[in-house]
Amino acid sequence: MAANEGGPIRVGVIEDHPLYRYAVANVLSEARDIELGPVAESVAAFASSQEPAGCVVVLDLKLRGVTDSQAVQEVVRMGHKVLVVSAHAGQDEVLGAISAGARGYLSKDADGDDILHAIREIAAGNSYVSPTLASYLLDSTRPRAGVGSVLSDRERQVLSLVAAGERDADIAEAMSISVRTVRSYLDRIRDKTGRRRRPELTRLAIEEGMA
Repeated sequence: MAANEGGPIRVGVIEDHPLYRYAVANVLSEARDIELGPVAESVAAFASSQEPAGCVVVLDLKLRGVTDSQAVQEVVRMGHKVLVVSAHAGQDEVLGAISAGARGYLSKDADGDDILHAIREIAAGNSYVSPTLASYLLDSTRPRAGVGSVLSDRERQVLSLVAAGERDADIAEAMSISVRTVRSYLDRIRDKTGRRRRPELTRLAIEEGMA
């Protein structure tokens, strides 16, 4: 049974450390409202179980084979909700996992009650990040606060073309301006948003509905 109304919450585990894998599975099996699903050491092993979509998956990031944000994407693509529980809980890991589709993130300092609470929140359709990690998400949003109002129409147009994969020369041609002017706009966008690299600008355009 999937994690839905009226029934137990179906939960799988993907963790390559045997002792921790056993401990998490044990915590889950003892919870009355949880039905333990596949317990695997890798994304590939979990996929081979052919678990129906809709379960909550407790996922470590540092795995054999598919790993990090790619592991999150693979499990999300299978139709599951991901709760990352990882010993690696730096800003890059947290933001990367959330951007890849994870619904929650805990460090391995979390105890069993923390994991169960996060699972229940995620199964209910919410997201959950431990308070100690939530500051990373807040920090990541600050540079884009009010982006819609701080960017000019021309800057928004440049940003949307960047998100479409256009090169500076293509943007210049499309907007009937020089490449130098395009780069000037890009410098202003970077200064206003705090986003420096092109992939970050593309993500910003998607987040702001400009893509």
